[in-house]
Formats: sequence, C-alpha cells, structure tokens
Amino acid sequence: MNIIKKYIVYLRDNPQGYWFKRKLYGWGWVPVRWQGWAVVAFFMLLVISDGVTMAESAKGGDPTETQLLWFFAQIIIAVAALIIICYWKGEKPRWQWGIPKEDNTDTKSL
Repeated sequence: MNIIKKYIVYLRDNPQGYWFKRKLYGWGWVPVRWQGWAVVAFFMLLVISDGVTMAESAKGGDPTETQLLWFFAQIIIAVAALIIICYWKGEKPRWQWGIPKEDNTDTKSL
C-alpha cells in the first residue's frame, strides 16, 4: 500500500471523533472532520480579514503604531484560540515521524 493510501487510512481511523489528528511528521494537528475544517476556514477568514482591514486603514500610507498593535493583537488572539481548540478537540500532540505502528503510545514518553 502506498504512503498516500496509508495516510488516508490513518486519518479515517478516528473512533474517538477527534476534529484534529496528529500530523504524521513533526508536531501539530491536521483537521479530519468537517468541524475541524470549519475551524481552520474560520481562522483563515479572520487572518485574511484582519490583513484587508489593516491595508484599508493604512490607505496609501504607513499604518500607525496603534493600527499595528491592534493588527498583531488580533493575530495572536486568533492563533491562541486555534491552538486551544486543537488541544480541546484533537488528539494529544506529540512528535511523530510516520504512521504509528500502534496507537497506544500516548502514555509513552518520546
């Protein structure tokens, strides 16, 4: 079985109903249910709208210090909210390199 088919099987093996599963390589999550994808889409919408608002408020000039502060504050809040939701609705994160041979490694330290 090639790696793509194995990856799809890994993502679909979700009896706990997680919105996000661990990435196969590295540390982090990937959305696997429609709720996870909706969270990621909403996050992207927030970041893009924040950038568009920033560009419109600067209108041909440099943004003010207050505009920059508000822009970065919104980005930090959006990223923090995304991480919190991933922790809450996803698998426990850990470093992983490839498809796990067995999924009882949550209790083992790497």
